[in-house]
Amino acid sequence: MPHAVSLLRAARLARSTKPFLARGGFKRERCAGCRLVPSHCMCAVRPSVPTRAGVCLLMADIEPLKPTNTGWLVADVVADTFAFGWARTETDPALLALLSDPQWQPYVVFPGQYAAPERVVMSVPASSDAAGGDVARRPLFILFDATWAEARKMFRRSPYLDRLPVLSLQPEQVTQYRLRNSGRDDHFCTSEVAAMCMSLAGEQAVEQTLEAYLAVFTHHYLRAKNQQPVAWDGAAHQRLREVSALREQVA
Repeated sequence: MPHAVSLLRAARLARSTKPFLARGGFKRERCAGCRLVPSHCMCAVRPSVPTRAGVCLLMADIEPLKPTNTGWLVADVVADTFAFGWARTETDPALLALLSDPQWQPYVVFPGQYAAPERVVMSVPASSDAAGGDVARRPLFILFDATWAEARKMFRRSPYLDRLPVLSLQPEQVTQYRLRNSGRDDHFCTSEVAAMCMSLAGEQAVEQTLEAYLAVFTHHYLRAKNQQPVAWDGAAHQRLREVSALREQVA
């Protein structure tokens, strides 16, 4: 069944007046499930991990069309992933309804120095931390799926987010993303940011799965680009299998 990013991509393609050609990408037939060429398809290893947390992707105009987009990976792993195209002049009513849904506690994930201090939080309450013994609302992480320049504009020009807390991450690692180069080690791809959010929410199995799945996707993409076979017994696939085995032991 197509997930939210897949559906958004299809809708964006339907509005296109000419084919989208990814800069530097390969121009061959692609699998509808993973966006890779059929010879390097990774649909067979697609993981899905149960989680209380959700992810809401606000995607820049052509981001769903880019084969290097990692919001797609988040939607593969996290069932409650929602995806909306961002526009300055209009807001999808379904997005506003999601942000008002009482089951969710939305967090805008963005560096704290860009927000008023009273909005900034560094942690996410656990489900048992709610007052009066009630179950805490489920965390919904709002991620800007865009270039850094686009993300800053989206953050400033989305007034419907102004009432929400801003979750400021404090990463201790550098990015491992190799399919696009921003020139800075402290700029993370969407999948990496989602993994950090899941760690704060106590969802370590999801965090580890997202990290391992990104490595597998990177391996498949680069092998396809360089016309090399997939190393199914290599380190990336082995790590994903290990994470899956650990998850099954805990479950």
